[in-house]
Order: sequence, then C-alpha cells, then structure tokens
Amino acid sequence: MNHQSATTRESQTRPSRLYLPKLESPPATIFEHLLARFPQVQPLVWRARVSRGLVTLSDGSTLREDSPYRHGIFVFYRKEVPSEPEPREEALVIYRDKNILIVDKPHGMPVTPAGQHLERSLLVRLERSTGLSTLAAMHRLDRETAGLLLLTSNTAVRAAYHRLFSERTIEREYIAVAHIVNATTQRHWRVENRMEPGEPWFRQQSVDGPANAITEIELLEFREGLALFRLLPKTGRKHQLRVHMASIGFPIVGDPFYPDIKERQNEDPPLQLLASRLAFIDPLSGEPRSFASTRELLSSAKMKSDMASERRGC
Repeated sequence: MNHQSATTRESQTRPSRLYLPKLESPPATIFEHLLARFPQVQPLVWRARVSRGLVTLSDGSTLREDSPYRHGIFVFYRKEVPSEPEPREEALVIYRDKNILIVDKPHGMPVTPAGQHLERSLLVRLERSTGLSTLAAMHRLDRETAGLLLLTSNTAVRAAYHRLFSERTIEREYIAVAHIVNATTQRHWRVENRMEPGEPWFRQQSVDGPANAITEIELLEFREGLALFRLLPKTGRKHQLRVHMASIGFPIVGDPFYPDIKERQNEDPPLQLLASRLAFIDPLSGEPRSFASTRELLSSAKMKSDMASERRGC
C-alpha cells in the first residue's frame, strides 16, 4: 500500500475542459498549446499531469506530449493542489426540493473551485454530500461573504430561476458591520455608479459611465466606532457592497481590499458581511418563498452583547 503524507497527497476536483480552435499558425502539439494557453502553470506541472494520464481528449484518447494539434476537439484536465485542510465551518442546506437548494455559506468558502480552494469550494462539497452533479449557483456570493445562496439542481428549470436575478424580481438583503468614526444623522443612502475591474486585478473601482451597480443602504444602529447596516443590492456586481460601503465612508470591518489594500493579520475578523435574507415568488409554483440565514456576524453579536450589558447596568 502506498502511504502518502498530508503534505504530499494531492486532491482532485472534477475535470475542466478546453476547446481547441482552428488557428492560423497552430503549434505542432497540443502540449505546446497548453503551455502557451496557461503560462502561469509551470511546464513540469503539465508534464506530470500528462505522464499520469490526467489529461484526456474528447475522442477518448489520453494526451501524450507528442500528440499533434487538432482543432475541433476538447481537452479534459484536472486541476490539482496540495492536500487542503478541512474548512473551519460547513455550509448548511436550509432548504431543498427537486429543483433548488438554499445554502447558508460560511465565511472564507468560495462557491466555485478556484486557485488553492478546490476541495473546500462549496460546489465540490455539496456535490459530494448530496450526490447531485448538476448544481449551479444562480447568483454571486464572494468567498469572504457568508450567508444565503440559491442553487438549482435541475438543469431544465435553471433559466426560470436565473431570471429572478436578471429581471430583479428577487429580494436580497445583507447586513454588515462597518467602521464609523463620526456620528451621522443620515440614515439612508442610494449608491448608483459604474463599476469595472481595477488595479490590482482583484479589486473593483468606480468609473464614469452609465450606472451598472445600485445599492440601497440603511444605518440601523451604531456605538463605539462600529455601525450595523442593512444593504439591499439591486444589481450583483463583484465586490459591489464592499465598494459602495467604502464610497460613503463606512468600510466594512475585516475588508482587506477597500478602501485600501492591507495585509490580513491572524487576529483580524472575517469580512463582516452576511447575505441574511432571500425572498421571491417561485417561478414554477407561484408560491412566495422567504429564507433567513442562521449565521450571525461577530461584530454584530458583540454590539448586541454590549448594549444588553448596558441595559442590565441601568
């Protein structure tokens, strides 16, 4: 029996695929095309994958380094990362029927496999725990954000549930704890702007142009430098709520990207942003549905505890 240590054992996820297009000047081999297409992956990594039979073609053959380039076929390969530690928390399935799942995701868990988060991604873990291989997320939920996510398990109804978001007929509510330096009498904001990729590549920025990001923001309470907000996004751009909160002067606690990039410390809390509620009319049954997260933000819990202690001391 081959015993491998946790540091050398590799975990795998479901295959990714790459279509080979017709090129004016094609390389001699498919292997050469992979090296050019994915320059961030070291050649020795591809060689190891090919030598172990982890790269296959849609005609059923296994790729060799000398396999000639042929357009019109797919290459299937498996991404690999060193064995991943178990996530600190598991996602909770709070509702499931034959068409959809409502999942309560923890902080730090990406929805889809990416980078060094493959086995720890929500989709991979759900596929294993439910046995469903057709799961698809209907909307964005950043890795750092906790809370509710709507997924479909039936491909035939996917378009109907996706329209809830594209036609903005679903209610999404978030809560956030943010830094507040000075007391404010303003309680409501409506932020409308245009968001595009910024610098570095993982950040977003506000630019001139027609608005593509809209958020309604309500201040619920504040004390000792922290404030609790309710956020109602009308659109779903990447990092939208984080950018919009920073833009009105209240950056979310635990955000390492906005308004400025800062190195995360071990004692820093996770991003204090929670997708707390989803409500919609089911597009198939016509029934109203409403779901609430079972999670609570750390800073929010501390605020409530401090206020309760003050009331007991009065």
